Amino acid sequence: MNSTANATLPPRAKPAGQVDPATLAALASGLHADPFAVLGPHEGAVRTLAPGAAAVWVVAQDGQRVALQEQAHGLYTGTAPRARPGQPGSYQLAIEWPDAEQVTPDPYAFGPLLTAQDLDALASGDWRAALELLGARLADMDGIPGLRCAVWAPNARRVAVVGDFNSWDGRRHPMRLRHAAGVWELFIPGIQAGERYKFAITDANGAIALKADPMARRAQAAPATASVVDDPSPYPWTDDAWMRSRAARQARQAPISIYEVHAGSWLAPDGAPCVWDQLADKLPAYAHAMGFSHVELMPIMEYPFGGSWGYQPLGLFAPSARFGPPDAFARFIDRCHAAGIGVILDWVPAHFPDDPHGLARFDGSPLYEYADPREGYHPDWNTLVYNLGRTEVKAFMIASAMHWLRRFHIDGLRVDAVASMLYRDYSRQPGEWIPNRHGGRENLEAVQFLQELNATIREEEPDTIVVAEESTAWPGVTAPVPEGGLGFHYKWNMGWMHDTLRYLHEDPVHRKHHHHDITFGMAYAYSERFVLPLSHDEVVHGKGSLLNKMPGDRAAKLANLRAYLGFMWAHPGKKLLFMGGELACPAEWNHDAALDWNLLDDPGHKGVQRLVADLNRLYRETPSLHELDTDPAGFAWVVMDDADNSVAAFLRQAGGSLVLAVSNFTPVARHGYRVGVPMAGRWTETLNTDAGCYGGSGQGNQGAALTEAEPSHGHAQSLPLTLPPLATLFLTLQG
Repeated sequence: MNSTANATLPPRAKPAGQVDPATLAALASGLHADPFAVLGPHEGAVRTLAPGAAAVWVVAQDGQRVALQEQAHGLYTGTAPRARPGQPGSYQLAIEWPDAEQVTPDPYAFGPLLTAQDLDALASGDWRAALELLGARLADMDGIPGLRCAVWAPNARRVAVVGDFNSWDGRRHPMRLRHAAGVWELFIPGIQAGERYKFAITDANGAIALKADPMARRAQAAPATASVVDDPSPYPWTDDAWMRSRAARQARQAPISIYEVHAGSWLAPDGAPCVWDQLADKLPAYAHAMGFSHVELMPIMEYPFGGSWGYQPLGLFAPSARFGPPDAFARFIDRCHAAGIGVILDWVPAHFPDDPHGLARFDGSPLYEYADPREGYHPDWNTLVYNLGRTEVKAFMIASAMHWLRRFHIDGLRVDAVASMLYRDYSRQPGEWIPNRHGGRENLEAVQFLQELNATIREEEPDTIVVAEESTAWPGVTAPVPEGGLGFHYKWNMGWMHDTLRYLHEDPVHRKHHHHDITFGMAYAYSERFVLPLSHDEVVHGKGSLLNKMPGDRAAKLANLRAYLGFMWAHPGKKLLFMGGELACPAEWNHDAALDWNLLDDPGHKGVQRLVADLNRLYRETPSLHELDTDPAGFAWVVMDDADNSVAAFLRQAGGSLVLAVSNFTPVARHGYRVGVPMAGRWTETLNTDAGCYGGSGQGNQGAALTEAEPSHGHAQSLPLTLPPLATLFLTLQG
């Protein structure tokens, strides 16, 4: 017998690159948290995870192919001596799928994407770093085109990119965690614009959630929820002349009259594939013809629920796909600027919805929101509240604001629900809120955020404006940040709006008992820089249309509305009117239906539209009506206390321009009503809301009135006027 017959045979060599069973199981189940430690080139071998592939080869730079062997579960391994870590050009992978062969650089051959300086900037809350480094962007890495991905998810166990390019398989493209900033990164070669993607985030307990990219520049149209790879090509802007003139157009001395618009319901769809292109053909020209200086768009950032009108957004960097792609939105802005119309965006930093694909518990923990529902849940809207005390969240929000101003040439932001941000007890009962560190109700983190936001915008985009929707008496909303203010350029005057609408709602016979409602606004008119808003909020949820807030029959309603609009345009403060107000729409606004433009076939409604256009023209062309909006020197009461007759009269002045505005809020014409004026001469009736061309009775002063040397209201001269019923007069001193 051969003595060697029973000798032990040498073990078979383990194929190059194979991994232990535990590592294999973690890769196969999508649980491995450090993919770069396993996949890609390692010590002369290459590993790639390609579940469902029939075969995989390593392709050298000279084209030679070396087949990899499947260890199990789609993990292919093999020798590749010329493959170099951090040198993605040293080889490619050829993957045979059931229906095609894919030849691609290996994502796991790339070195780290973020530098130490990048990580420091992200961790410190640098908005520039957040804007430039986070999200999924098409880019070239080492000369190779693809998708550069980075997402902040510090408490996740694992994060992967899923999308059309990998059949939404969360095993295929796991990301690398950069611990210093809690950011996961990966570069995926060969991705094209238009491909859909999400992040598959595994939380600390092993649960997996598919999340849209918080920084996505484009998204699927609702109800779909994926992010979409955006085309980074810059838009070819043609608005240089507008951009050079913008600072003067938006200064506190400028005539600013804003037309608030809901993009989805201003005009009925005409079958065009893109709402922005449809609007671009009509809205800028209409706003210009009506004399408005700006269009303000209700939120157009991507939002899941149409009934929120955009006020519950989840895509703070993506124009809603409901209305068209980002380049179409840019084209709309360009067309507005060409027509001499600025664009203000309604922007919502106060709260966000809890949809599972969004920011709520983004990495399995309350990341963007406060953890305690007494801070992190908003009872008014069933939404979550941004934790602005986190530097990363604050950077995210400021980056969003800057994104719209820079990429889309937006001229201003209207910041929604500022009051809800400033107060920790906003809409909360005792015991339902947590005091600040001093025991107070002020949200100190939100105050700091708003100050930083406004300071940043003033420094980076100094000719843009930021407007606060703030409904309380918080001091210094428009005061400079160095003086302790919030730093906004303007604030909506909600008090004026509510007081005057309440007054106009009263039957004229009772208005004498509420006269203070029409005059009280001047008691604080110069405490802030104000916009007078008649906004969408006043014509929804059973509040009735602007027209139907007025008392009386149809003719009286129209007359009241005309008088009110005249009073508003004469009053100090910039102007804002929600779409349909100029049509005197009888119905509440419905976001699912277009404005009823057929109303213009009726002379009464057509008259209100003409009045708004003429008010805007007069406001724009008359310096005294706008130049000293924020200066007490531009205003003087003449008749403030004639409650019995429901008459109010005041002077607006600037330089050599002098205008007298007189409102009669009763249906009784008053003849020979004497109003004192500071200068003798001929006063031209430049606008009369009761004129026949507006649908009124045509009463007035036959175009002008002459002063008489009869003292009245503290002046040596006075005008004997005919005050038409339910009307406002503008009289201008002729030089």
